[in-house]
Amino acid sequence: MQQTLKTLPDTPGVYQYFDAEDKLLYVGKAKSLKHRVKSYWRITPTLHPNPSQSPRILKMLSEAVKLEYIVVQSEEDALILENSLIKQLKPKYNILLRDDKTYPYIYLDESQPYPRFEITRKVVKGKHITYYGPFPSGGRALIDALYESYPLIQKKNCLKEGKACLFYQIGKCLAPCEAKISQEAYRAIVEEAKQALHQRHILIDKLESRMLTLAQQERFEEAAAVRDAINAINALSIDSSIDLANRFDTDIFAILNGDAKGITVKLFMREGKIISSSHNYFRHTHIYDVNEAYKQALLAFYTVDSPYVPKEILIAHEIDDAQSIAETLSSRFGKKITIHTPRRGNKAKLTALALQNAKMLLKKEDNSIIEQKIADLFDLSHIPYRIETFDNSHMMGTATVGGMVVWDEGKWDKKSYRRYRLEARDEYAQMREMLSRRIADFANMPPPDLWVLDGGEANLNLARSLLASAKVNLDVIAIAKEKLDAKAHRAKGAAKDLIYTPSGIMALKSTDKRLHWVQRLRDEAHRYAIAYHRNLKRKEDMRLSLLETKGVGKATLQKLIGYFGTFDAVSAASYDEIARITNKKVAEIISNHNKN
Repeated sequence: MQQTLKTLPDTPGVYQYFDAEDKLLYVGKAKSLKHRVKSYWRITPTLHPNPSQSPRILKMLSEAVKLEYIVVQSEEDALILENSLIKQLKPKYNILLRDDKTYPYIYLDESQPYPRFEITRKVVKGKHITYYGPFPSGGRALIDALYESYPLIQKKNCLKEGKACLFYQIGKCLAPCEAKISQEAYRAIVEEAKQALHQRHILIDKLESRMLTLAQQERFEEAAAVRDAINAINALSIDSSIDLANRFDTDIFAILNGDAKGITVKLFMREGKIISSSHNYFRHTHIYDVNEAYKQALLAFYTVDSPYVPKEILIAHEIDDAQSIAETLSSRFGKKITIHTPRRGNKAKLTALALQNAKMLLKKEDNSIIEQKIADLFDLSHIPYRIETFDNSHMMGTATVGGMVVWDEGKWDKKSYRRYRLEARDEYAQMREMLSRRIADFANMPPPDLWVLDGGEANLNLARSLLASAKVNLDVIAIAKEKLDAKAHRAKGAAKDLIYTPSGIMALKSTDKRLHWVQRLRDEAHRYAIAYHRNLKRKEDMRLSLLETKGVGKATLQKLIGYFGTFDAVSAASYDEIARITNKKVAEIISNHNKN
């Protein structure tokens, strides 16, 4: 460590501290590696931590035995690399916020003769694009309400048809496709719709009138759908009595760390009005750092695909890296962006409003959540809000697959489920292949808070070894049936589920809700893997059946699959390889089959 400190370069970079087990403790960035890293230490009389550091950093330094660093071109590069490494490697002493979602915007391409309102999550190419939003929720209800309330072009392909359709007949479109309305008259309707987007009470009044009419006509299901749309639009923004004289755009961030979990609140102000708001929770951490929290939140939210970024961003707490984050975002979006914490005036009232909502939402949260109980029971390093569960499936070595399911804050995140076609022959090697592929994808989809594996101690140790090699701090547990007479009896009541943890094996009572929670994760992974296996098996059976009809017997096919591992591998094998394992006649049949 001391030798590394002596050779630190006076350049921007990222530094990493490791403990005696080579586990990553902390990742930081520096404008000057030499000055920043040396500030952590005092060299005389012997090397020891600088006592002026925060308790969190002092605790980390007491565990650190090794230091590594990466030199980059600029402080901006260091900031981006630091954020990326934190997400991928989950260091013990860095705060880790959840990945933010890309929120939808409503946009209007005003270069078109008859423009339509559309929804996007990315930048749309064009010189005359106007964005409205973002809308964390209710965006679809809002755009549907526009098309319900105004006679706009209802579908993208309407103009291409060149003929008035049903929408014209029921009065929801004025048939510009047949030139029944001029561009100027249509533009006037678009302007009314744009005003309704800014002053949503206009839209709400129209919807309430429509709901009343439907109810009077006893069309109650349609009236209920309109009511739900009204509620979704009303829920977009929070109540605020703050009156801003100037019509400016800004995003407001407030981050708080509570007793059970932390929260990030975002308010979106456009033309002097708060048009929408959003919040998301993150795992509780005793090593919370306000600077790191805002840094991660801002860099994660404003990605290169963000359709619109205001020139001014307000944050509720002052942070050290505000200027460098602003410079990074300015470079990313090609315009001057400022980040600051207002101390007085209406802007300060905005950050106070965001903080007030953060406090209220934290207070509302139930602290007795199952994830907290799981963290306490298994002595996890973090509360597991996001969990990935793995299982594999095969039948006599055929159609070997693996499945990963994802539980995220109380619900299944099915968009993040993953299927794996596996080449390995035995179950241990299959689990290794699946987990290795998942680790390789951490750069694209950061690791969760917990892995749950279907299997016993061997799979648990395998996962921990793979994660240690990748230098990723991630909790792991496994669940498997207890062995009775050297077998895991799966008959009802024959064997209990055991939980394998780094601290030992736990046998919970069958009525324990914590066991039920883990079982639910395991069962969903098993269901998902089995479904994929059956689908592949069905396809393979069809292909095998075709070969059987052409003269290749079951025993021969089983011999080939036993040698090559999978049917796909058999198909990819050369004529000579197949002939060597069987005979020339079989090789010729399979080669001809593959050509067809």
